[in-house]
Amino acid sequence: MDRNIVHMDMDTFFVAVERLRDSSLEGKPVLIGGGSDRAVVASCSYEARQFGVHSAMPMVLAKRLCPEAIVRKGDMDEYSKYSKIVTDILVSKAPVVEKASIDEHYLDLTGMDRFFGCKKWAHEVRLYIMRETGLPISMGVSENKTVSKIATGQAKPMGELEVCHGVERNFLAPLPANKIPGIGPETYKILCKMGASHIFHLQKLQVELLESAFGKVGLMIFNKANGVDTTPVIPYEEQKSISRSSTFEKDTTDMNLLRKTFISFVDELAFELRSEGRMAGCVTITIRYANWETHTKQKKIPYSSTDDVFTEAVLELFAKLYDKRMLIRLVGVKLSDFVTGSYQIDLFSDKQEKINLYQAVDSIKKRFGSQYVKKGICF
Repeated sequence: MDRNIVHMDMDTFFVAVERLRDSSLEGKPVLIGGGSDRAVVASCSYEARQFGVHSAMPMVLAKRLCPEAIVRKGDMDEYSKYSKIVTDILVSKAPVVEKASIDEHYLDLTGMDRFFGCKKWAHEVRLYIMRETGLPISMGVSENKTVSKIATGQAKPMGELEVCHGVERNFLAPLPANKIPGIGPETYKILCKMGASHIFHLQKLQVELLESAFGKVGLMIFNKANGVDTTPVIPYEEQKSISRSSTFEKDTTDMNLLRKTFISFVDELAFELRSEGRMAGCVTITIRYANWETHTKQKKIPYSSTDDVFTEAVLELFAKLYDKRMLIRLVGVKLSDFVTGSYQIDLFSDKQEKINLYQAVDSIKKRFGSQYVKKGICF
């Protein structure tokens, strides 16, 4: 049975939400990100992109390229709310839905073409979402996730594109190699030096050459360049949680020890999330008292994978949950409600120096082990 995979992506999602809140932004260049010159751009409108602005660009450079741009700090609570609305609609209508990030989803419609065209069904759902939310959405349809995602990119803005079975290689061939998901700037530079700036070059290369240059990633590049991707659509409901917990040697009310333990858990969990390219939207803490009574409390948060956001939520929950009259036997932290995030740092509030710090620390942990870098804790 032929697979039918749909990729839906909300166009300039953060900007679109801001325009729902303020219609005066329509048709104008808009930048979403921190207000200081050392902040970076989280998202930008198509009008701003015409001046060479792009996501993750330093804000000072973006404003220099586009002096007329209107800057909005961004509101992840509002963006998360609209993201959930879209997800709920898709989950209620499609047989299998994967929430790939805050603004994109994959749908597996395999088998539905026996009853009606998959593209026609997806087209109607896309129109329904746009009517219900007012958000612009683009869509790609093919037999796998890679080709569908690339098709969506080619259809933007506000478009639809179907790549029929059997023509995937021909569709991909004329496109630049960095259109393939997973090929970043550094990998693309190496490919260009190898004479493979476009996908049709990759299709002609021997897989052994790519494997010798990139290891296992080389095989992935070769397969995707040839339109091959067997990655399944992972149902949104099956997303798991990650957690840490610890039982103290002696029951305690030592606030310094308790805070240190919570912060240590956050440090480990946030690094794990970033390593997997994920963000979490829910934080839960657990307290078990000396009498074995166990209490939990959770909080929904804007999707993030940064220590600062999780630490603030954890300590806030602890302050609300903890009964200071009782000794504590065990504490735990759990992160859940995952989405995939291609860029996990909170671009709305972080400065470039902070982003660089996170990336540098993560690089050290990956190379030498997470036990060699720990966050300093002051009380």
